[in-house]
Amino acid sequence: MSSTDDILLYHSPDGNTQLQVQLQNETVWLTQAQMAELFDVSRPNVTMHLRNVFKEGELEEISVSKESLLTAADGKSYRVKHYNLDVIISVGYRVKSLRGTHFRQWATQVLRQYLVQGYALNEQRLRESARQLADLKRLVQLQSEVATNHELTSDQSDALLRVLGDYARALDVLDQYDHQRLQVRGTATEEPFELTYEAGLEAVEGLRKQFGGSVLFGREKDASFQSSVRTIYQSFDGEDLYPSVEEKAANLLYFVVKNHSFSDGNKRIAAFLFVWFLDRNHCLYKPDGSRRLADNALVALTLLIAESKPEDKNTMVTLVVNLINQEN
Repeated sequence: MSSTDDILLYHSPDGNTQLQVQLQNETVWLTQAQMAELFDVSRPNVTMHLRNVFKEGELEEISVSKESLLTAADGKSYRVKHYNLDVIISVGYRVKSLRGTHFRQWATQVLRQYLVQGYALNEQRLRESARQLADLKRLVQLQSEVATNHELTSDQSDALLRVLGDYARALDVLDQYDHQRLQVRGTATEEPFELTYEAGLEAVEGLRKQFGGSVLFGREKDASFQSSVRTIYQSFDGEDLYPSVEEKAANLLYFVVKNHSFSDGNKRIAAFLFVWFLDRNHCLYKPDGSRRLADNALVALTLLIAESKPEDKNTMVTLVVNLINQEN
């Protein structure tokens, strides 16, 4: 067994089955396809048992299932339904599978470890948050002492307040990230510029010339770049999946980095298209003319996305949105 955040890898005792198991809200979650693989039965067989579980009132579907938006290798997003451990156990009893028994034993042990480790981790985070709050209070105190003991110019006073404001904002984002409470907010919905595949390629061509005109730089390997552009404008039930400029820009950055659409220059192209798209939509600069994201922050985010795992996609995108939204 190995773990990466809230994703665990389950191996059956006979070594013939390996599943990525999602952990959330003190239970485990599997899709119908994963249950079929786990119990070594067909997908229709699992569907039949699920229908009977809910029809007979053994479980209430709305309380034991959830839908997640997953991004496939082609860049398209799909809604997939997951079912919790109660459902997995019910289906396991109905198919009378030895693998189901092994999985229940494994899941019970994992949940027990997860709860204990999670409690310890939360204790640690609370201590860290308390220390960060103490640091912030100390900074406020120092600012007050400096203002009291010295006659400050207007520029000096403004600089102190700016440092304090930036520090408080950084702490807030870190705290929300640590406690998985980051949300999309403070975004722009007016979009004067709509990116097209052709416009994107034209921008990449201009960048290629700037970087020496290498024949490999910006040369498409497949159709994934076109798919990335289409995906950021994708809708579901008549509503945009990414309704704001910042969400579209963050997802564009993510898709271009992760899809490796070009023979060379993927990270540079992704970072360039990200800031170019924000600029065309009047979201790159603050009202005072400064950029919302510094060069070093853009480099760090691009590398962070490149090294991230697929299951961290939503977290990465939300983090980027929080660093470029209208509150910065």
